[in-house]
Amino acid sequence: MPLTTDSSSTGVSASTSFTDAMRLTPVSSDGTVSRFDGELNENWTIGPKVHGGVMLALCANAARQALGTNGVEPIAVSGSFLWAPDPGPQRVTATIRKRGRRVNLVDVELSQGDRVAVHAVITLAALETDDAPLLSDNPVIPLMTPDPPPGLDPIGPGHPMADIVHLARGCDIRPSLTTMQPRSDGGPPVIEYWVRPRDCAPDVLFALVCGDVSAPVTFGVNRFGWAPTVQLTAYLRAVPADGWLRVLCTTMQIGHEWFDEDHVVVDAKGHVIVQSRQLAMVPAEA
Repeated sequence: MPLTTDSSSTGVSASTSFTDAMRLTPVSSDGTVSRFDGELNENWTIGPKVHGGVMLALCANAARQALGTNGVEPIAVSGSFLWAPDPGPQRVTATIRKRGRRVNLVDVELSQGDRVAVHAVITLAALETDDAPLLSDNPVIPLMTPDPPPGLDPIGPGHPMADIVHLARGCDIRPSLTTMQPRSDGGPPVIEYWVRPRDCAPDVLFALVCGDVSAPVTFGVNRFGWAPTVQLTAYLRAVPADGWLRVLCTTMQIGHEWFDEDHVVVDAKGHVIVQSRQLAMVPAEA
């Protein structure tokens, strides 16, 4: 049975199962436009708001279900965040823009009430095979072992991030806190995470969540407040192997108003699974 936690507002147990979080109930479809109902509870939030990567994964799932074509997955997900919804019911509307022999395109809107929270454009096609790539420059392998180092604590009761990262109720998230601190040489932050779901093996949707799992790179310049993502694009390269996903988070530039944040997600076999880049707002100076 999936783990549950008690909702502080209702006292009702809420599932921490990632499988449950990605569940969609069909509402209507005319062959082009499909509507689904889903629910993202408080166990999939950062602070009081639903986690952006989880919302994008739900959008990708809606696109996949609306298309209904076997053997294709969301190879590119580009999402714009219009506002941050509260945990609860979500309506997901998927509009098929192209059915192609190799490439398909679906527009998706995730709404709560009468407000659209996320507008995503999902490209779907066949993923890479298990054949070795023609070229790969994988920055994770030299830095991170397949399993978390001994003594690296998961986010949970007593952890300094537990009061904010409620997402850790449904995922085993093990951040290297030392990589979030400003570097002694003044260089850019290089943040390391090990992540896996609690109730299942990682799949393509969970891998997409990991493309947005890190704390803001602004921690590396002592900016710790709310850093809302405005736009995020993720590329899905392959189906992850069972085991830990390693996430390396970096940045090119942290400005006074905007910063970029890149994730590379690598599976237990050393394959690059997801690459993502987002544009977000720099937190105000404390």
